[in-house]
Formats: sequence, C-alpha cells, structure tokens
Amino acid sequence: MNTKQLREKFITFFTSSPRNHKEIPSSSLVPENDPTVLFITAGMHPLVPYLMGEPHPLGKRLVDIQKSIRTDDIEEVGDLRHLTFFEMLGNWSLGDYFKKEAIEWSFEFLTGKKWLGLDPSRLYVSVFEGDGDAPADDESIQHWTNVFKTVAINATVGDLSKGVLDNRIFPYPKAKNWWGPAGVTGPCGPDTEMFFDTKLPLHDTKKHGPICHINCDCGRFLEIWNDVFMQYHKKPDGTFEPLSQKNVDTGMGMERMTAILAWLAKVIPEPDLFLTDLFREGKNAICALSGKNYEEPFKKSMRIILDHIRAVTFAISDGVEPANKERGYVVRKLIRRVVRHGQLLGIPTDFLFELAKSVVSSYREFYPQLISNTAKIKEILDNEERKFRSLLLRGTREIEKYKTLDGKVAFDLYQSFGFPLELTLEIAQERGQKIDKKTFEIEFEKHRNLSRTASTGVFKGGLQDHSEATIKLHTATHLLQAALRKILGDHVRQQGSHITAERLRFDFSHPKKLTGDEIEKVQMLVNDAIKKNHSISVSIVDLDEAQEEGALTVPGTVYPAKVKVYSIGDFSKEVCGGPHVDFTGRLGSFKIVKEEAAGSDSRRIYALLT
Repeated sequence: MNTKQLREKFITFFTSSPRNHKEIPSSSLVPENDPTVLFITAGMHPLVPYLMGEPHPLGKRLVDIQKSIRTDDIEEVGDLRHLTFFEMLGNWSLGDYFKKEAIEWSFEFLTGKKWLGLDPSRLYVSVFEGDGDAPADDESIQHWTNVFKTVAINATVGDLSKGVLDNRIFPYPKAKNWWGPAGVTGPCGPDTEMFFDTKLPLHDTKKHGPICHINCDCGRFLEIWNDVFMQYHKKPDGTFEPLSQKNVDTGMGMERMTAILAWLAKVIPEPDLFLTDLFREGKNAICALSGKNYEEPFKKSMRIILDHIRAVTFAISDGVEPANKERGYVVRKLIRRVVRHGQLLGIPTDFLFELAKSVVSSYREFYPQLISNTAKIKEILDNEERKFRSLLLRGTREIEKYKTLDGKVAFDLYQSFGFPLELTLEIAQERGQKIDKKTFEIEFEKHRNLSRTASTGVFKGGLQDHSEATIKLHTATHLLQAALRKILGDHVRQQGSHITAERLRFDFSHPKKLTGDEIEKVQMLVNDAIKKNHSISVSIVDLDEAQEEGALTVPGTVYPAKVKVYSIGDFSKEVCGGPHVDFTGRLGSFKIVKEEAAGSDSRRIYALLT
C-alpha cells in the first residue's frame, strides 16, 4: 500500500457509514492567532476553538490529513524514523462519540482485512495510569480488552518493570499518555497509544536498559496511532477542570504507517521512512547529484536532506520566508543544514530547488498550492543557498584552524563570519567534542545580541485560551483589515496574524511603508467602528456563497465546503473560525504602536486595545 492508497482508505473509512465523518482540508503550517507555537505541530491546533465548544460548520464528526512541523527532535533526524515535517491522519469527535467508538474504530481500521490488515497479535497499547489531576483510564482498558477478545486475544494489563511478556495493555504516567494543551492553557486529556511490534532485535541492554517495553527507545515497538480524549481544560494556574464537552482527537503518522505497510509487504527491506514512495524522487535526485548510493555512511546526510527540504518547501509555500527570528529562523536553519549535508555528500553545485521540485512532484495531487507557489519557492531557495554557500566556505576554512571547539570559538565564528552555532555544535559532535552552550550565550549577551532559538515558545497565552483579551484583539483584526482596505485599497489582504493577551500583530499585502497620515486614518476608522457599537453576527454558509457575498478569505488558505462568516455591521465581513465579541463597543480604544516591513510587498502592524 502506497501513501495515496493509505490516504484514500483512511478518508473512506471515516466518511462512510456508520462513522459518517466530514472531511476537512489541511490548514496552513502557520498557526492562525496562536502565539505559543511557531508552526502547526499537531492536528489539534487548527481545531482548538471547536474543542472548546465553538460549533464547527461541518458538524461534530470530522476527518482530515494535517501537515505539521516539529523541531523538538531535529537532532534525531538522520535515523530511519524521525522527521521534522510530517502528515497526521486524524478523526475528530466534537462532543459526540467518545472512548468506546474511538477505540473500536481504531482497531477495526488497523486490523480489518478491508482496511490495513495488520496482524492484531503484533499490536500493543498504552493507557494513562492516573495521578492527582485525573484518574486512571480504566474505561479505555475495558474497551481494549473487549476489542482484543473479538480476535481471540486475552488482553491483560502488564507491569512495566517486567517487560512485555504475554501482556497487551500498559499504563504509563502523564509524560507518556497525556496530550495537550497546544499552548500554556487549553484543552487536553489522557490518551491511549497503539504500538506495532516489529520483532526486530533492536534492544541493547547497555544502551536501552535491562527491560524492553512498548515505549522503549530501542525502536522495536513503533507507535502508530494515538487516540486522545480531550476532556479537560488546563487553567493558567496549572490546574485542570472538565471541559463542557468531551472530545476525541486521533492521530496516525502517514510516513510511519506507510513504511510499516511497505516493509510487511516486502516492498522495502526495513521500516525506513525514507524508503517509501514519498521520498523516492528526492532520494533518486540526491543520488544522481552526489554520485553516491543510499547506503552507509551516506544515509544520515541523505535522510537529513530529504526531511529538511520537504519541510522548507511546504513552509515557504505557506508564506514563511527565511529570517533571523521565529519561524523564519527555523526555515533558515533547516536550509543551512541541507546545504551543509549536501556539501558532506560532495554535491558541487546549487541543488536546493532541484530537490524542492521532487517534493512538489510527489505532493502536487494533494497540495496543488505547491505548484502555484513554485516560482516563489525557487526564488527564495536560490537566494538563500547562494548566500549561505559563501558564508559556509569562509566559516569552514576558519573552523579548520581550531583543534578544539568550545563556546568562545563558537561565538567568535558567529560574530566574525555569521557561522551558525548549530553547525559549530554539529561539527564539534562529529569530532567527538562538546561545546558548552552557556559560554557561547554569555559571550553573546556581552554584545547584546543573543539570538532567539527556534524551539523556544514565543509568548505566553494565546487565542486558544479563549481569554477575553485575546478574543477582543482577534475581533479587532477584522476591523483593522477593513479599515486598511478602505484607506489603502482593495489589494490589501491578510497574510497572517499573531495575537497575545497584550497586543495583536497583523500582516497584510501592501508594497510600501504607510505614511503617518495613513496610520492615523486607519486608527481613526477602527475607533469609529468601535464607538458605533456594531453588532457581530455569524452565519454558516457554503464557501462559494460566502465569497459571492464578499466575505474576505485569507489568500492561499484551503477552506472546507461550509464556513463561518462573521459580519461586523456593514463594516466588515470575513470567513473565520471565531470566537469574537458580540458588540464592537466592548473593545475599548484601538491604538497602532508600530508599522514595519514583513517581507517583500507586505507590511506588519502592531496594535493595542486599552
């Protein structure tokens, strides 16, 4: 089964009777109004308002395939199972069915002959063991026991200290079996995870400990699906309270499942994600460019290149440009790692766009926006690669002068040549040396130029809190876009927004800096709309109807067939998920505090409500 077939089976399974889910499109990798993460890292992020109780236009049962980026494990990329970019297959219950149906359907899809047909004797599951915040998930244990009985397997609860033995169900603490919230606060809950036993002899007692269990780092057991039971809300003080509705949020990794299925069918020799059809074109291109085969000692560099070029191609397509901070920094970091590992493979020429074309080719059927954004992808990659090759050449020559690399050397390389700390750390690791990052940071602080790392959270709070402050600021972005279009022209369209409890940031298309007079007029229009105390209404209509009525959408965003349209009097009309205040008079006073460039032909405004 290839990835196209897996996509089709998953969507068909959940949209067909008796499950009757509605398919929704993947959201952009750039989270809307969520300042706590740089990228969408899980399927739940775009659906947080609906997990909190907002009605979804398509109902209470949804299914999707959501593209995501996570950089927590970036140093692990290079083995056969870690990725930064991935696709998550998910089904959702928004206050509808709960644990029984979720577990039964997961088991049916995994083991049913019509679906994936996995051997149930090779499936194991984990559940939440309980703590002071929530009780042990005995309900999930009972449901798992029942579904295993249908295939004549006696599923008993095991003791982790004794390993797997003949047991089938294993309780774990919150660190392993609890999901969420997406940010500091928000919906969360216990989960149950499904593992597939590869039966490969991967466990090394010296490296992985004396006991092999289903969450062991050795990789013998691969997690293939996760059913999350979103039934709690984490509050700002760290305590948990029951949500007004119980939700189901599931996730299955496209790449990992494809690799397992291809391996079981003997299409590939091992469950290596990078041997699947998703990476075939890119791998062939790397081999042709480098003159090397996909084998040791070249596998690690090839895997890093394959993963990272896929991540940056999708990120650039979704509007992220390389930069020195926030998500732009992540893209720049990934690009630079690709170039360096291309250099290690002996690729002599610029090659990023050649590989990006293989990504577009592999995904064009499922993400047609990659095709329309190809010219932009090429321009950005060519420019970034050219600049970094020059920097890399100078820095690499300089780094060879040092026998020992330490924090002071790392800072000097950064200050003098712009050589990234991450690459110095990587080169040091290859030499068997370790750099004290603290020394680097101290030197950095001395020059008042400490960089923000890609993995650090940006701001506390966020719209997913549904706090009054963030809801007001989100509503204000609608007024701001309408005012900008009235003053600057109809070419103005939202390119992104970023909201904290303190302020809003709004990116929009416009070719030049706003004058002081234009800023004053925009601010005055917004405040006038607030004073008029317009009512805010919502309707659920077909997307085509919404656009015919003049409701604004975010360019490049893929919307479901039915959408919510929020109208603010006769001042503003937008397609949006919500939530919003009910009258503009609740917003207070609007003030623009900063206006700056946000990229080529785009501007950025920071504003407050007082």
